[in-house]
Amino acid sequence: MHRIIAIAIVALAAVSICSARAEVLIGVSGAMTGKLAWIGEQGQRGAEMAVADINAAGGVLGQQVRLITVDDFCDPEQAVAAAKKLVADGVVLVVGHYCSGASIPASEVYDGAGILQISPGSTNPLLTEQGRSNVFRVIGRDDAQGVIAGNYLADHWGDKKIAILHDGTTYGRGLADETRKQLDKRNVTEAIYEGYTPAKDDYATEVDMLQAANIAVLYVGGYHTEAALIVRAARDRGYRVQLISGDALATEEFALIAGSAAEGTLFTFPADPRRNPEAAPVVERFRAENFEPAGYTLLSYSAVQAWAQAVKITGSLELREVIVSLRANRFDTVSGSIDFDDKGDLTVQNWVWYVWKDGEYVPLK
Repeated sequence: MHRIIAIAIVALAAVSICSARAEVLIGVSGAMTGKLAWIGEQGQRGAEMAVADINAAGGVLGQQVRLITVDDFCDPEQAVAAAKKLVADGVVLVVGHYCSGASIPASEVYDGAGILQISPGSTNPLLTEQGRSNVFRVIGRDDAQGVIAGNYLADHWGDKKIAILHDGTTYGRGLADETRKQLDKRNVTEAIYEGYTPAKDDYATEVDMLQAANIAVLYVGGYHTEAALIVRAARDRGYRVQLISGDALATEEFALIAGSAAEGTLFTFPADPRRNPEAAPVVERFRAENFEPAGYTLLSYSAVQAWAQAVKITGSLELREVIVSLRANRFDTVSGSIDFDDKGDLTVQNWVWYVWKDGEYVPLK
């Protein structure tokens, strides 16, 4: 009898081990609470849908995929803590982080643990300039985004007074600096270059400064919350300064905060994947759930897709083999066909212009 029980226990243990191995863990990390929670939800929903679709098609290498979500608060220290949790959980991939100021310190943790990182939103060049082979991103870089912004400002407002404000973050200041650098190359000097304190309730002082200097166009390097409050404060006093910014304005919350003041705001963002024919079924499923897959939603979905395809091609979850696969192949994603260079950046930077119109952002014609 004891022998039978022992055999049964061994058999159950074997089943348990096999079951544990039949599940692949991946993580998604972003600001799930706080002022950027709207964007954090985009990243989470995109990864969730991608995992659901992969599992419905049989999983990865015959194993089901499970997603673990962590909140980094868009904060460097919290990002490191979130990264360590994902390492402890045993993930093989992290889709994240969104904020460059979170992705960069977290990348060191993932590098040390041998975990792949694919960011759907971090645009600061430093992320992929650190020499970490495990770091990729499915969005462009700010040195490309800043060139486009600087050229647009020079072409359309070169003879007007231009102001550049930034929030002092890795992302915000980095984007502002790249834009300013391109303006300088075009022999255009901004009238104001200043930082502002993020997370304030009121930006009347900043608007006073802009209006007193007769600024015609304002470029904001920062996140959507502060940009919305600044332009709203300007419109409330009848000041029609033109607001221009970067990819962080690709969220419906910008228009909710700015109200009618959002109208006419210009910003750069990758070509909208919702318009890609290959994305149509995914977009339809999101909308059936009453969720509009705007902003970073489909970029997050693309990150999971690229990883899953790279794993399938190489037939392994081992990091080095997946890295080689990511660098050597093209991947069909909802964002289109993409591939990566030796740094982990997209080989094609597809920044385009959008304008806020009637409460939504549309391509600028």
